[in-house]
Amino acid sequence: MGRQPENLLADIAAAVPNEIFKTLLSAGHVRIEKIVSQGHVSPDGFWYDQPENEWVLLIQGAARLRFEGQDVLDLIPGSFVNIPAHQRHRVDWSSPTGPTIWLAIHYL
Repeated sequence: MGRQPENLLADIAAAVPNEIFKTLLSAGHVRIEKIVSQGHVSPDGFWYDQPENEWVLLIQGAARLRFEGQDVLDLIPGSFVNIPAHQRHRVDWSSPTGPTIWLAIHYL
């Protein structure tokens, strides 16, 4: 039989002691990444300030994003947000009771 498709939800441990970042595709000015969190948050005082845009889809779990000078966004499965380049943001909370799975598309 030929090649089998990969599964975004496969091989997810029941407990995730360290946040996992896995590049699924990198081509030209696009990088698609799977992130798995479980109770992970951005360190105190740390803000992401990325040179590229980022579109994020929450696949499983729950999380809270904070944007500098703005309200927080509570994310549930199916929630997505586009984060413009250099928009400072942080993860304030991710569900501690099970894996939170994000799909992030970084682009110029």
